[in-house]
Amino acid sequence: MAIPIVNSIISWFLKKRIHQIELFLKYPIDVQKELLFRLIYVSKNTEIGIQCGFKNIKDYQSFVENVPIQKYESVSPFIERTRQGEQNIFWNSTIKWFAKSSGTTNAKSKFIPLSEEAIEDCHMKAGKDMLCLYINNNPDTQMFTGKGLKLGGSSDIYEDNNTYFGDLSAIIIENLPFWADFSSAPSHDTALMSEWEAKMEAIINETIGENITSLVGVPSWMLVLLNKVLERTGKENILEVWPNLEVYFHGGVNFNPYREQFKKLIPKSSFKYYETYNASEGFFAIQDQNNSSELLLMLDYGIFYEFIPMNEYKGENSTTITLSEVKLNVDYALVITTNGGLWRYLIGDTIKFTSLNPFRIKITGRTKHYINVFGEELNIENVEDALKRACSKTKATITDYTVAPIFMDGKNSGKHEWMIEFDKAPKNLNYFTEILDNSLKAINSDYEAKRYNNMTLEMPKIHEARKGLFYDWLKMKGKLGGQHKIPRLLNERFLMEELLELDTVTLN
Repeated sequence: MAIPIVNSIISWFLKKRIHQIELFLKYPIDVQKELLFRLIYVSKNTEIGIQCGFKNIKDYQSFVENVPIQKYESVSPFIERTRQGEQNIFWNSTIKWFAKSSGTTNAKSKFIPLSEEAIEDCHMKAGKDMLCLYINNNPDTQMFTGKGLKLGGSSDIYEDNNTYFGDLSAIIIENLPFWADFSSAPSHDTALMSEWEAKMEAIINETIGENITSLVGVPSWMLVLLNKVLERTGKENILEVWPNLEVYFHGGVNFNPYREQFKKLIPKSSFKYYETYNASEGFFAIQDQNNSSELLLMLDYGIFYEFIPMNEYKGENSTTITLSEVKLNVDYALVITTNGGLWRYLIGDTIKFTSLNPFRIKITGRTKHYINVFGEELNIENVEDALKRACSKTKATITDYTVAPIFMDGKNSGKHEWMIEFDKAPKNLNYFTEILDNSLKAINSDYEAKRYNNMTLEMPKIHEARKGLFYDWLKMKGKLGGQHKIPRLLNERFLMEELLELDTVTLN
């Protein structure tokens, strides 16, 4: 029964969706312009639409003049009112779903509104397009002769005032059509299990006997699962368990630190890796070529894009440009207007364009310091707050610090490695580490999830730097002076390795 159903879906993908994608490839500026005014038109009678004079917006310039750039802190009061049951505030259709995402400076978590249009015309559509683009590039694929193993995040769904919130992956699972279970693993019930260790065991029990042909999930969690599969089966590599595995669809974190580990687990030269760029706020781009590091910006998902050159970045006071004005290899902060009711929303990501015909991008980082190797999305505000708590409880003071990842290696979980130069050191560094770790868990829900039972992240490793270490590093680099600062949070290890080596010597 499964194969005829899936084949009919593939046929629909190839006959209809590829032609629609070709339309926005051919007319990208027109598609984006039409989309913006459709969003404005349907929302003109909402509270935000009335406040911002949507009825009087006739062109992009008047849109910019009437609607301010916003961060989450600006829109959270409207979101909270919607979570309490009010409607027609920032979007015209009923919103009952909210994706619970990582924390901000003011809250442990943020709640991103998901309208029916955002779920269907953005997130669900993107999932289909991911498969469609892969099939289009690989017409001889045998992917649909088996099942796709999808590993989502935390799967608890919570109800509050007849609205629902949870991890985006759980919301997508809840809204999948009935036929999805025929082509996917694990089953719906297993995918929505809340206890991670039990969930992992259930997934393994369900899938080791299946013909798994594709993988979908965040690299850090997927590595944990695949290593557990090998541990359970006693096999040397994953192809001995699932010989027909042919593609891994991944996103959420930088894949480069994980690439070699996946190659060891899946030693197959023809194996494909396809990257996606999605967030709770929307699904933005998909790799559309085999063996590429570029992502095709998807222009018909109900998202209107604006861009801020990072050399001119001033937060909400920045000047934006449209798709027609972007240039190659320039870092831009991303601003989005969505069919979920986010208007000129500064998402915090930075990208650069690698191609203008079609519009392809690479993700270059965040507008703020962050570390996101394992999906923990730890930003500078989180870290500074946690350090403040740890110092307060241990009577310590800090001169300088930096944080880098220790990458996952085989069955070993990753961790954060800290180099801290204390002005006044804590009497017990282990106690300081424990307070810091617990504070980060309390501040950032994504960090807390990755630290669960040490499955992805272990306890932080802290080095007490010798006096003058950071000054010596700046001196060595010729960067002494007020304009040069120590990078606080990095997704690579180059600075940490240099500091560890320099920590054993003293410069004259």
